[in-house]
This record gives sequence, structure tokens and C-alpha cells, in this order.
Amino acid sequence: MATKPWFPTYVYEAPLQGRGNQDFTRALLDECHKVREGDSAGQLWCQENYPAGYTSYGTLRQLHRALPMFADLERKIWRHVPRFARRLDMDLREASLVMTDCWVNIMSRDAVHPLHLHPGAIFSGTFYVRTPPGCSGIHFEDPRLEKFVCIPPRFPDCRPANRQQVTYGVEAGKVILFESWLRHGVVSSPTHDERVSVSFNYAWV
Repeated sequence: MATKPWFPTYVYEAPLQGRGNQDFTRALLDECHKVREGDSAGQLWCQENYPAGYTSYGTLRQLHRALPMFADLERKIWRHVPRFARRLDMDLREASLVMTDCWVNIMSRDAVHPLHLHPGAIFSGTFYVRTPPGCSGIHFEDPRLEKFVCIPPRFPDCRPANRQQVTYGVEAGKVILFESWLRHGVVSSPTHDERVSVSFNYAWV
């Protein structure tokens, strides 16, 4: 084979668990709403920093250490983390992967999550709790994009490995993992119903 792919970018997607996923997701949705209702400081923070949406990132960023339901979510997510690390051929013997952050996101129709990355983390991801039909997915950008100067455009139907941007459709009950240096974001949603998710970071410590 004359041409080989190098330096690929991986995104992991899977159902959180095989059985009981719907029941767990419904129960977690109630917990997410309770977090928002009880987080007065977070609601004030969001008025300035996250208009038209709610996130506990600014106030309650370690829910897995504070609430049993989120601790249970951490245990379920962990089943997927080593699989992703193995796919990346990561040698993790000198330290441990630990969930350092876990927070709630509730996006209304006008909420936007601009492209960003998560410095200081190894893996980041999201578990989707409520995804109304037609809601926005999670958008990823080729990390080399700023280095592409004076190159021809890609064909609209180009091979997936050659795309410069990709959007994953989201589904309640699924978890998505990616390396934390990968820029990602969420555009405003065309649906009026709220989109609810729990995001998290893992560090190697």
C-alpha cells in the first residue's frame, strides 16, 4: 500500500451499559434537574458566562464525589475508559486515570457551547441524558486545521479520515470519549426542548 494513514484522531462512542440504560438515564435526568434547582450560585454564574443554558461547571464541578447518582455514573463510565486507552496504545502503568471533574449541562434552544478544549486532562467526554429529536450533536474540529494553508477544498463526499470537521449525532444513554486536546463544541439547537448531558474529565495522576 503506497499511502498509509498516520497521526489519526480517535473518538469513542458506545451505550453506557447493556441493561437498565433507560431506567438509569431517567433517574439521572431527575438528579440533573435537582442540581440546577439547588445551585443558586451556578445559575448566577451562567447568567454571565453561559447565557440561555445551565452548567454546574463554574460551581459544582465534582458531582461524582458529592452525589451517589453521579458516583454510580463514574463507575459505569469507567468500563469504557480502559477500552479507549487500549485503542490508543497508551501505557498507563506509571500512574492512574482518575475522574477529576464531572458537571451537568442543560442547554435550551439558544444555548451555544463554543469550540474549546480541556487543558490539563487526558480524556474528556459526555454522557447524554436527554436528547430531544433534532437536537444539536457534538462537533469536532481537525486539530491541524490552523496549519492548513493554501490547500484545495475537500470533496463533499470525501473519506471520513480526510474530513476537517465532523459532528456526532447524540443519543440519550450513550457516552462519547475523546482526547482532551481535541477541540469540540455544540451549536444552538433547533428544538425547543432542553438537551441534558453530564460531562467529565480524566487526568493521569
